[in-house]
Amino acid sequence: MLDPKLLEILVCPVSKAPLAYKRQLNELWCKSSGLAYPIRDGIPVMLEEEARILSETETGNDDE
Repeated sequence: MLDPKLLEILVCPVSKAPLAYKRQLNELWCKSSGLAYPIRDGIPVMLEEEARILSETETGNDDE
């Protein structure tokens, strides 16, 4: 589980936009940049080269 206080201060390193925590996927999503950052061993990996590109379906879907 990601610390809610950490989530409040983290932003996308590319767009500086807020992130959405996707618990089922263990990722932080930024719809502004279209990137999903992995969380490994409870630590967000906030590197653009480690992120995956969100699909069009993912960027248009706000479901948790």
